[in-house]
Amino acid sequence: MQIRRTGTLFLAGVLTVGMSSGFAFSQAKQDMKNAGTETKDAAKDSGRGISTGTKKAYHKTSEGTETAYGKTKHGTKKAYHKTVKGTKHAVHKVEGKPADSPQ
Repeated sequence: MQIRRTGTLFLAGVLTVGMSSGFAFSQAKQDMKNAGTETKDAAKDSGRGISTGTKKAYHKTSEGTETAYGKTKHGTKKAYHKTVKGTKHAVHKVEGKPADSPQ
């Protein structure tokens, strides 16, 4: 009787451990799947963030280039007009003086 009772307890213990380890294996497998999915989602999110940052930098660079172009164009026209004005002033100044006569 004692042996039968010990055998039954041993068999119950083995079944309990076997079932719980099967549950633990199943849980570990699901945890691995979840970790993989979370990693994939994180990679997608960071990719979207990089894409947004790149587009923003592109637009800001484009805007800065257009501003620089406009200011350069304006500065060039201004310099041209000042040069014309200065040249006309110099010509009028020279016209008013008598020509140098050689001695």
